[in-house]
Amino acid sequence: MNALLPFPNISPEIFTISLFGMEFALRWYALAYIAGIIIGWRLVVMTIKTPRLWIDRQPVMTPTQIEDMLTWIILGVLMGGRMGYVLFYQPGVYLADPLSILAIWEGGMAFHGGMIGVVLAAWLYTRHYGINKLSAADAIALGVPPGLLLGRFANFINAELWGRPTELPWGVIFPGEAAQYCPQIVGACARHPSQLYEAFLEGVVLLVLLLWMAWRREAFKRPGLMCGTFLAGYGIARFAVEFVRQPDGQFVGPGNPLGLAFQLGGYGLTMGQMLSLPMILLGVYFVVRARRKAAQPT
Repeated sequence: MNALLPFPNISPEIFTISLFGMEFALRWYALAYIAGIIIGWRLVVMTIKTPRLWIDRQPVMTPTQIEDMLTWIILGVLMGGRMGYVLFYQPGVYLADPLSILAIWEGGMAFHGGMIGVVLAAWLYTRHYGINKLSAADAIALGVPPGLLLGRFANFINAELWGRPTELPWGVIFPGEAAQYCPQIVGACARHPSQLYEAFLEGVVLLVLLLWMAWRREAFKRPGLMCGTFLAGYGIARFAVEFVRQPDGQFVGPGNPLGLAFQLGGYGLTMGQMLSLPMILLGVYFVVRARRKAAQPT
């Protein structure tokens, strides 16, 4: 091995309190969800309060409507994220014990499922109140990257969703028997900190790009452009990181050491890559559509 970086000794729990004989813990993962939602909400409200960013200086929603829709979106994230994990990654386990689907405190959330939940919640809300759906999606897209950034940091602190074994200088020695199981490596096993790769690409890069598009390129005046850029950008980032991210254990086997969910002719895709492809295609469609409409004479 060229170098080994020890895992930082950070407890997944920020603090624990005892009330009425029961212990309650605030975890970094929960705080990441809360802080990400708050930051995203404030970013969207900031754009709503800047009329020059919108067509005819008319923001798609009012700050009050943003706050109302936030409740719908939170429910969409939680329900969609959980059901996505159940259906995409471990359907057999949860079919055998359906009640365990409700045990979200034990972990198990999927971003792609959460994304579907957000889309459905936003669609229902905008349909009910007669709000332009594409423009609303553009606003929501700007609010998502902060949550992705903080969520990936929380994944790192929890020592979960780590990457494949590596000999690169920044390889991290994650704790736990599963992380240390590397048959092809003698001694300590360092892995890609894939959570940090995703935090940078999905959180930092995507947020900076969307902010630049909104404030410098007037992207909100072309409905669908911000939403399409987010979908394609996230999909491409996730697709790329999947090459160094350790796949879920249920996909790994003696004949499938790379954990590919789909194989054909010696090539294949992980589940994360398969779920990201539709996002990329849909994102490209929205970007092309927005640019074509903007180019049409009025």
